[in-house]
Amino acid sequence: MPKHSKRFNKLVEKNVTAGKLYTAEEAFERVKNCASAKFDETIDVAIRTGLDPKYADQQLRGSVVLPHGIGKTTRVVVFAGGEKAKEAEAAGADFVGAQDLVTKIEGGWTDFDAAVATPDMMKFVGKLGRILGPRNLMPNPKVGTVTQDIGKVVQELKSGKVQYRVEKAGIIHSVLGKASFGPKKLAENFMTFFQAILKAKPSGAKGTYLKSCTVSSTMGPGFDVDVNVARAAVEKTAI
Repeated sequence: MPKHSKRFNKLVEKNVTAGKLYTAEEAFERVKNCASAKFDETIDVAIRTGLDPKYADQQLRGSVVLPHGIGKTTRVVVFAGGEKAKEAEAAGADFVGAQDLVTKIEGGWTDFDAAVATPDMMKFVGKLGRILGPRNLMPNPKVGTVTQDIGKVVQELKSGKVQYRVEKAGIIHSVLGKASFGPKKLAENFMTFFQAILKAKPSGAKGTYLKSCTVSSTMGPGFDVDVNVARAAVEKTAI
Protein backbone atom coordinates (compact mmCIF):
# COMPACT_ATOMS: atom_id res chain seq x y z
CA MET A 1 0.00 0.00 0.00
CA PRO A 2 1.33 3.48 -0.84
CA LYS A 3 2.29 5.65 2.12
CA HIS A 4 0.46 8.98 2.04
CA SER A 5 1.49 12.33 3.49
CA LYS A 6 -0.07 13.84 6.61
CA ARG A 7 -1.72 16.44 4.37
CA PHE A 8 -3.35 13.74 2.24
CA ASN A 9 -4.53 11.78 5.27
CA LYS A 10 -6.10 14.92 6.76
CA LEU A 11 -7.93 15.56 3.49
CA VAL A 12 -9.30 12.03 3.49
CA GLU A 13 -10.35 12.26 7.13
CA LYS A 14 -12.14 15.57 6.59
CA ASN A 15 -13.72 15.03 3.15
CA VAL A 16 -14.08 11.35 2.27
CA THR A 17 -16.95 9.13 3.36
CA ALA A 18 -16.18 5.49 2.55
CA GLY A 19 -18.66 3.93 0.14
CA LYS A 20 -20.48 7.18 -0.64
CA LEU A 21 -21.49 7.90 -4.23
CA TYR A 22 -21.81 11.45 -5.52
CA THR A 23 -23.37 13.23 -8.45
CA ALA A 24 -20.79 14.74 -10.79
CA GLU A 25 -21.39 18.21 -9.37
CA GLU A 26 -21.02 17.01 -5.77
CA ALA A 27 -17.87 15.05 -6.56
CA PHE A 28 -16.15 18.01 -8.21
CA GLU A 29 -17.08 20.31 -5.34
CA ARG A 30 -15.13 17.97 -3.07
CA VAL A 31 -12.29 17.50 -5.54
CA LYS A 32 -11.94 21.28 -5.77
CA ASN A 33 -11.90 21.61 -1.96
CA CYS A 34 -9.11 19.03 -1.74
CA ALA A 35 -6.97 20.57 -4.50
CA SER A 36 -4.92 22.66 -2.06
CA ALA A 37 -1.42 22.22 -3.50
CA LYS A 38 0.65 25.28 -4.43
CA PHE A 39 0.12 24.59 -8.15
CA ASP A 40 -2.98 24.25 -10.31
CA GLU A 41 -3.70 20.55 -9.89
CA THR A 42 -4.80 18.40 -12.82
CA ILE A 43 -8.16 16.68 -12.49
CA ASP A 44 -8.39 13.06 -13.62
CA VAL A 45 -11.12 10.47 -14.10
CA ALA A 46 -10.82 6.68 -13.89
CA ILE A 47 -13.74 4.55 -15.10
CA ARG A 48 -13.75 0.84 -14.27
CA THR A 49 -15.49 -1.16 -16.97
CA GLY A 50 -16.50 -4.78 -17.40
CA LEU A 51 -14.48 -5.00 -20.61
CA ASP A 52 -11.67 -7.45 -21.26
CA PRO A 53 -9.59 -5.85 -24.02
CA LYS A 54 -7.80 -9.09 -24.85
CA TYR A 55 -10.92 -9.84 -26.91
CA ALA A 56 -11.19 -7.86 -30.16
CA ASP A 57 -14.91 -7.14 -29.70
CA GLN A 58 -14.33 -5.70 -26.22
CA GLN A 59 -11.64 -3.20 -27.13
CA LEU A 60 -12.46 0.47 -26.77
CA ARG A 61 -10.58 3.41 -28.17
CA GLY A 62 -11.65 6.85 -29.29
CA SER A 63 -11.48 10.58 -28.70
CA VAL A 64 -13.74 13.42 -27.63
CA VAL A 65 -13.51 17.21 -27.56
CA LEU A 66 -14.12 18.54 -24.05
CA PRO A 67 -16.16 21.78 -24.02
CA HIS A 68 -13.73 23.62 -21.72
CA GLY A 69 -10.48 22.04 -22.89
CA ILE A 70 -7.98 20.52 -20.45
CA GLY A 71 -6.17 23.64 -19.21
CA LYS A 72 -2.91 23.13 -21.05
CA THR A 73 -1.58 23.68 -24.54
CA THR A 74 -1.38 20.38 -26.38
CA ARG A 75 1.82 20.01 -28.38
CA VAL A 76 0.89 18.49 -31.74
CA VAL A 77 3.19 17.07 -34.42
CA VAL A 78 1.98 16.26 -37.92
CA PHE A 79 3.35 13.84 -40.49
CA ALA A 80 2.41 15.38 -43.82
CA GLY A 81 3.81 16.84 -47.01
CA GLY A 82 2.87 19.41 -49.63
CA GLU A 83 -0.39 21.29 -49.15
CA LYS A 84 -1.34 19.17 -46.13
CA ALA A 85 1.85 20.25 -44.38
CA LYS A 86 0.92 23.90 -45.03
CA GLU A 87 -2.60 23.19 -43.73
CA ALA A 88 -1.14 21.73 -40.53
CA GLU A 89 1.12 24.72 -39.99
CA ALA A 90 -1.76 27.14 -40.55
CA ALA A 91 -3.85 25.23 -37.97
CA GLY A 92 -1.17 25.67 -35.32
CA ALA A 93 0.78 22.39 -35.39
CA ASP A 94 3.96 22.63 -33.33
CA PHE A 95 6.11 20.56 -35.69
CA VAL A 96 5.39 19.35 -39.22
CA GLY A 97 7.49 16.96 -41.24
CA ALA A 98 7.69 13.72 -43.17
CA GLN A 99 10.72 11.42 -43.26
CA ASP A 100 12.71 14.07 -41.37
CA LEU A 101 10.20 13.92 -38.52
CA VAL A 102 10.41 10.12 -38.47
CA THR A 103 14.21 10.34 -38.20
CA LYS A 104 13.95 12.92 -35.41
CA ILE A 105 11.69 10.63 -33.36
CA GLU A 106 13.86 7.58 -34.07
CA GLY A 107 16.65 9.63 -32.50
CA GLY A 108 14.71 9.79 -29.24
CA TRP A 109 12.67 12.98 -29.53
CA THR A 110 9.13 12.61 -28.12
CA ASP A 111 8.52 16.10 -26.74
CA PHE A 112 4.88 16.30 -27.84
CA ASP A 113 1.41 15.26 -26.65
CA ALA A 114 -0.30 14.11 -29.85
CA ALA A 115 0.63 13.03 -33.36
CA VAL A 116 -1.43 13.28 -36.54
CA ALA A 117 -0.66 11.85 -39.98
CA THR A 118 -2.12 11.82 -43.46
CA PRO A 119 -2.82 8.26 -44.69
CA ASP A 120 0.03 8.31 -47.21
CA MET A 121 2.53 9.03 -44.42
CA MET A 122 1.71 5.86 -42.47
CA LYS A 123 4.14 3.83 -44.56
CA PHE A 124 6.89 5.87 -42.87
CA VAL A 125 5.22 6.35 -39.48
CA GLY A 126 4.55 2.61 -39.07
CA LYS A 127 8.18 1.96 -38.11
CA LEU A 128 7.71 4.21 -35.05
CA GLY A 129 5.21 1.87 -33.42
CA ARG A 130 7.64 0.60 -30.79
CA ILE A 131 8.41 4.19 -29.76
CA LEU A 132 5.03 5.89 -30.04
CA GLY A 133 2.78 2.93 -29.21
CA PRO A 134 3.69 2.56 -25.51
CA ARG A 135 3.33 6.34 -25.08
CA ASN A 136 -0.14 6.34 -26.67
CA LEU A 137 1.15 8.73 -29.34
CA MET A 138 0.81 6.58 -32.45
CA PRO A 139 -1.51 8.10 -35.09
CA ASN A 140 -4.60 5.91 -35.35
CA PRO A 141 -7.68 6.15 -37.59
CA LYS A 142 -9.89 4.93 -34.70
CA VAL A 143 -9.25 8.18 -32.82
CA GLY A 144 -9.20 10.34 -35.92
CA THR A 145 -5.48 11.06 -36.01
CA VAL A 146 -4.89 9.41 -39.39
CA THR A 147 -6.83 11.73 -41.66
CA GLN A 148 -6.90 14.01 -44.67
CA ASP A 149 -8.74 16.63 -42.60
CA ILE A 150 -5.49 17.74 -40.98
CA GLY A 151 -6.42 21.32 -40.15
CA LYS A 152 -9.63 20.41 -38.30
CA VAL A 153 -7.98 17.66 -36.24
CA VAL A 154 -5.02 19.85 -35.25
CA GLN A 155 -7.40 22.60 -34.12
CA GLU A 156 -9.46 20.11 -32.09
CA LEU A 157 -6.38 18.72 -30.37
CA LYS A 158 -5.10 22.20 -29.57
CA SER A 159 -8.48 23.18 -28.11
CA GLY A 160 -8.99 20.21 -25.79
CA LYS A 161 -9.57 16.93 -27.61
CA VAL A 162 -8.63 13.94 -25.44
CA GLN A 163 -8.00 10.37 -26.49
CA TYR A 164 -9.07 7.35 -24.45
CA ARG A 165 -8.69 3.60 -24.52
CA VAL A 166 -9.48 0.73 -22.23
CA GLU A 167 -6.38 -0.65 -20.50
CA LYS A 168 -5.57 -4.26 -19.58
CA ALA A 169 -7.43 -4.11 -16.28
CA GLY A 170 -10.54 -2.70 -17.96
CA ILE A 171 -9.84 0.85 -16.75
CA ILE A 172 -10.25 4.03 -18.81
CA HIS A 173 -8.21 7.03 -17.66
CA SER A 174 -8.40 10.63 -18.85
CA VAL A 175 -7.59 14.20 -17.91
CA LEU A 176 -10.63 16.42 -17.39
CA GLY A 177 -9.03 19.80 -16.77
CA LYS A 178 -7.51 21.85 -13.95
CA ALA A 179 -8.70 22.62 -10.43
CA SER A 180 -8.96 26.29 -11.41
CA PHE A 181 -11.80 25.42 -13.80
CA GLY A 182 -14.20 25.12 -10.87
CA PRO A 183 -16.81 22.40 -10.22
CA LYS A 184 -19.29 23.48 -12.92
CA LYS A 185 -16.87 23.38 -15.86
CA LEU A 186 -15.27 20.17 -14.60
CA ALA A 187 -18.69 18.53 -14.31
CA GLU A 188 -19.54 19.62 -17.87
CA ASN A 189 -16.26 18.18 -19.18
CA PHE A 190 -16.94 14.97 -17.26
CA MET A 191 -20.47 14.56 -18.63
CA THR A 192 -19.20 15.06 -22.20
CA PHE A 193 -16.52 12.43 -21.61
CA PHE A 194 -18.92 10.03 -19.89
CA GLN A 195 -21.43 10.36 -22.72
CA ALA A 196 -18.72 9.52 -25.26
CA ILE A 197 -17.81 6.36 -23.33
CA LEU A 198 -21.47 5.31 -23.17
CA LYS A 199 -21.92 5.78 -26.92
CA ALA A 200 -18.72 3.87 -27.69
CA LYS A 201 -19.83 0.68 -25.90
CA PRO A 202 -18.22 -2.24 -27.79
CA SER A 203 -20.46 -4.87 -29.37
CA GLY A 204 -18.86 -7.62 -27.29
CA ALA A 205 -19.44 -5.96 -23.90
CA LYS A 206 -20.94 -8.41 -21.41
CA GLY A 207 -22.50 -7.92 -17.99
CA THR A 208 -22.13 -4.49 -16.42
CA TYR A 209 -20.47 -2.14 -18.88
CA LEU A 210 -19.53 0.73 -16.54
CA LYS A 211 -18.93 -0.49 -12.99
CA SER A 212 -17.54 2.52 -11.15
CA CYS A 213 -16.04 5.95 -11.66
CA THR A 214 -13.59 7.94 -9.55
CA VAL A 215 -12.46 11.55 -9.97
CA SER A 216 -9.50 13.13 -8.22
CA SER A 217 -6.91 15.89 -8.32
CA THR A 218 -3.15 15.35 -8.66
CA MET A 219 -2.48 15.49 -4.92
CA GLY A 220 -5.94 14.76 -3.53
CA PRO A 221 -8.12 11.75 -2.68
CA GLY A 222 -10.64 10.21 -5.06
CA PHE A 223 -14.40 10.61 -5.00
CA ASP A 224 -16.77 8.08 -6.51
CA VAL A 225 -19.33 9.32 -9.02
CA ASP A 226 -22.63 7.42 -9.18
CA VAL A 227 -22.52 5.96 -12.69
CA ASN A 228 -26.25 5.22 -12.69
CA VAL A 229 -27.09 8.85 -11.93
CA ALA A 230 -24.60 10.03 -14.58
CA ARG A 231 -26.08 7.63 -17.15
CA ALA A 232 -29.61 8.82 -16.38
CA ALA A 233 -28.51 12.45 -16.82
CA VAL A 234 -26.96 11.64 -20.22
CA GLU A 235 -30.08 9.79 -21.35
CA LYS A 236 -32.28 12.68 -20.20
CA THR A 237 -30.35 15.25 -22.24
CA ALA A 238 -30.49 12.94 -25.29
CA ILE A 239 -34.31 12.90 -25.30
